[in-house]
Amino acid sequence: MSSKNIISIDLGANSGRAIVARVTEAGIEIDELHRFSNGPVTVHGRLYWDVLRTFEEIKESLRKYANSYEEEPLSLGLDSWGVDYGLFDKNGRLLRNPVHYRDARTEGTMEEAFEVVSREEIFAETGIQFMELNTLYQLFAQKNENPESLQSAESFLMMSDIFNYFLTGEMATEFSLATTTQLYDPVKKEWAKKLYEEFGFPLDMMGEVVEPGTKIGNLTEEVAEDVGLGKLPVIAPATHDTASAVAAIPAEGDDWAFISSGTWSLMGKEIDDPVINDDVLEANFTNEGGVAGTYRFLRNLTGLWLVQECKREWEKQGEEYSYGELTDMAREAEPFVSLVDTDYEDFQSPGDMPEKLRDFCRRTGQKPPETKGQLIRVILESLALNYNFIMEKLESLLSERIETLHIVGGGVRNKLLSQFSANALNRKVVTRPAEATAIGNALVQAIELGEIDSLAEGRNAVRNSVELETYRPEEPDVWAEAYEEFKEYKEL
Repeated sequence: MSSKNIISIDLGANSGRAIVARVTEAGIEIDELHRFSNGPVTVHGRLYWDVLRTFEEIKESLRKYANSYEEEPLSLGLDSWGVDYGLFDKNGRLLRNPVHYRDARTEGTMEEAFEVVSREEIFAETGIQFMELNTLYQLFAQKNENPESLQSAESFLMMSDIFNYFLTGEMATEFSLATTTQLYDPVKKEWAKKLYEEFGFPLDMMGEVVEPGTKIGNLTEEVAEDVGLGKLPVIAPATHDTASAVAAIPAEGDDWAFISSGTWSLMGKEIDDPVINDDVLEANFTNEGGVAGTYRFLRNLTGLWLVQECKREWEKQGEEYSYGELTDMAREAEPFVSLVDTDYEDFQSPGDMPEKLRDFCRRTGQKPPETKGQLIRVILESLALNYNFIMEKLESLLSERIETLHIVGGGVRNKLLSQFSANALNRKVVTRPAEATAIGNALVQAIELGEIDSLAEGRNAVRNSVELETYRPEEPDVWAEAYEEFKEYKEL
């Protein structure tokens, strides 16, 4: 092993971050390089990603490296959220800003799409969970709204792939992101040609799909000169952020599940082959690509988005609270005032989240939370109970007992939610690293560079580098009783 530097850039739905990672005999060392806002922009009622602003922040990360380190980095890798995309013309120019997955254009499109191709056939071809934000329904909405825009597209790229193209001039789609589209066949490992034909999407705009760890190219001369670095190699790690996060889970053995916790909670298990059958379809689980030939068998759940939206609404009203302050209020609040289905459809779009949550309680005959502390506690308790609901389904679908839940990502900073999760699941919960996505991104680069030999060795390096936190169940009878009540609202 060497101690040379690897740059890892993780683009989240609200913010981005860049780290410098070094893989050493002792483990993994990381330095934060740059953090930046990555929120969407609304123009004439449509929600877009500001890709040029984000690209400038990516370059700023590289400038900061060039100004802070004497040693040229070994490589750069990017990861991002899934499902969103950009279309390019024959000259390689972006046709328009990519639309944000929370934009309203996909409302109602799933049912319309099922009139063209059945739900069962779509799942059999892709093995992917049904959500209106999936790329399939975004393309369907775009085709209905403006079919000429698809006909004029020469190339299609997912979000990380767009930035890799901006950096290198080379186009490719990485496997873990491709699988999130609900237009990729994970068994045949190719685009689901039948779906493209039936929906009338142009298959020829879909490019080559490459495995995690593939070198895309080097920085163009223009970018290299701009940021003050040489022709830095750009490697596609697992470019889907959850795939990179799972790569960094410091687990041993096979009896564990994971949650990648942040705006979303992605909960599941790492498996060797996709599981595609009627039971999985009914449970709305998904088979997304992972690293080292694995798949992430999971459910995509609402996460701390609910807390984020409450905080945003209170800020609009002139009341500023840190996340730590909100958690402290929740810790002191009365337990189990009410419970909500955190995946309820109305909660998925921006708006007055405190009022949406209270309205759910009123409509289900519960006492609405009155104070901010009660409201945040209702969210955290309900999230934890929802994790147990999904864990039961996960164990049933895989016919195995899961002993430990690993939670990684920014959500591990909310220790109250971690303890609630142990209580609700009545099993051990192990948390950290918080920067799992960026670390997993760097690990995949390190494997490609020969700095480490395998995913198992990389996870061992994480265990040696991070002080893990373990939570044990408390008050199991109280939480079991609350779970029985929660299931009534979950099944409405």
